[in-house]
Amino acid sequence: MTEGVAVVPHPGPSARRVRPWPPGAGPRPWPPGTVPRQWPRGVALALAAALLLAGTPWLDHPAVQAWRTVCLAITVQALPFLLLGTALSGAINAFVPADLFTRVLPKRPALAVPVAGVAGAVLPGCECASVPVASSLIRRGVTPAAAFAFLLSAPAINPVVLTATAVAFPGDPAMVAARLLASLATAAVMGWLWLWLGKEEWLRPLLRHRHTGHRHGHSRWTEFRLGFQHDFLHAGGFLVLGAMAAATFDVTVPGSVLDAFSGTPWLSVLFLAVLAVLLAVCSEADAFVAASLTGFPPTARLAFLVVGPMVDLKLIALQAGTFGRAFAWRFSTATTVVAVTASVLIGGALL
Repeated sequence: MTEGVAVVPHPGPSARRVRPWPPGAGPRPWPPGTVPRQWPRGVALALAAALLLAGTPWLDHPAVQAWRTVCLAITVQALPFLLLGTALSGAINAFVPADLFTRVLPKRPALAVPVAGVAGAVLPGCECASVPVASSLIRRGVTPAAAFAFLLSAPAINPVVLTATAVAFPGDPAMVAARLLASLATAAVMGWLWLWLGKEEWLRPLLRHRHTGHRHGHSRWTEFRLGFQHDFLHAGGFLVLGAMAAATFDVTVPGSVLDAFSGTPWLSVLFLAVLAVLLAVCSEADAFVAASLTGFPPTARLAFLVVGPMVDLKLIALQAGTFGRAFAWRFSTATTVVAVTASVLIGGALL
């Protein structure tokens, strides 16, 4: 009341308390009060998945049933390892000191690359787990070249994968040794190539910021939960897209095409390398697929084992979603060339 005039405040939107986003939990998915652009695409994918699982009559066609089975198999096979990778990423972000990795790895990036490649043996997962972990390492200050070497080597040389390879190729330790050496060589060469030719503007802006781990005054468990939730939901959508693409190839390409390429050594190597990209088999199961391709020479099957864990459709989709499309297509193309070359050289010497 001022000089007999009542001042009535204009009704506006009620104040809403916005919960702060912990600095170490990854990027905020969208500004408060807005709808993310990814939601329409996510809702469409969810509706498509529900439709595929429903009892619609035309979905009973054998080809559609086969596509649905392959797509679900790839997704279910990779999902536990994606959970493992995002959980490790969240734990690294929330509980590990920000400077630990920079203190453990050699100061010189050229030396940090092979060390990170060998360290990939400690992650018992597939390529779906290595992508979010590598992203977290970059945000914690690890040079991208070392993180990418880890990303490539982890799904190919960990004990679970090497043991599966030994079981799939009984009495053939040379195949296990060739896979180990060719995968390590590819990871190291790709790390060094990034040091030489890589540009950070190819990466998403988020990954150009360093040391985004836990900060004093924030709950570590809250940071872990929010970071895990963001990484899993973000990467999971790209995993499904990659699985759908791989299932489409598996169903539409006839088996006679495989026989047409098995007789020529160079064509067989290139064909199995491309096949590894398209089939998107988990690295812990790909050795049994390679062992079943008895009509192809050992070097071609080695190329299948080396290329698959480093470049496949679901991995390209995960890399595009995590690091950016500008990075994914360059890195995937170069990795394929280096992996095939390493397979031919090492396979020719050992197999």
